Amino acid sequence: MLARSIFLTGCSRGLGLELVKQLVPCTDTLIATCRNPENALELRELAEEHSHLKILPVDVLRHETFDDIAEEVSSIVGENGLNLLINNAGISPRSTRINFVTAAAMAETFAVNTTSPLMLTKSLLPLLKAGAVSAIDDESEYCIKNAAIVNMSSVLGSISSNTGDRSGGLYPYRCSKAALNMVTRSLSSDLNSFNITVISIHPGWVRTDMGGPNAPLSAPESVESMISTLKELTFDKSGLFFNQNGEEIPW
Repeated sequence: MLARSIFLTGCSRGLGLELVKQLVPCTDTLIATCRNPENALELRELAEEHSHLKILPVDVLRHETFDDIAEEVSSIVGENGLNLLINNAGISPRSTRINFVTAAAMAETFAVNTTSPLMLTKSLLPLLKAGAVSAIDDESEYCIKNAAIVNMSSVLGSISSNTGDRSGGLYPYRCSKAALNMVTRSLSSDLNSFNITVISIHPGWVRTDMGGPNAPLSAPESVESMISTLKELTFDKSGLFFNQNGEEIPW
């Protein structure tokens, strides 16, 4: 078992949907969110099969709704709080070379990829604090015994790695993920005293709508590797940036 309770964004397709499939047996309560649950047929079918999988409608661009969402989550997890938040939802605009990038694309991508994870974390923080101190025996089956925040980042957000033949361009995505990494680093400092672990993780180059058909990893392969890495997550790793297989990535 990975964690007693898990909250996950961006679950209607791609990596998010695959995360739901593989996390269902790893937790007592899995709260999966997407903008339009009525259109997420496969996600709804999973919820019908697993009573501990709850679906909530969340539009990550409607930051003003996050406090209400936190109240709904509280009604589900109760006094034990929330043990794992995975900020997975994200976008990547297409034409983003210097000649084509627009201010609108930059603003929207930052809103989804950087601002939303931070604001959602802020709203869910009381529940994460409760999860970090709720009693979980050291000998329990849960790998995460405190509380953790996992921000789905990308190696494309690593400033150190932005070199060589595949460098440059992708301004909205690269910049928003680099900023998300700074969110991770700051949260790890601010939440250290509350026993909350915060990391960024790169899922690898995955064959999804975002990653394209030429990516070397399938969604199931990426998610299986990420879950294995999260099962080894310890508090001393807070504030770091990892590949899906647990290798540390330079900022």
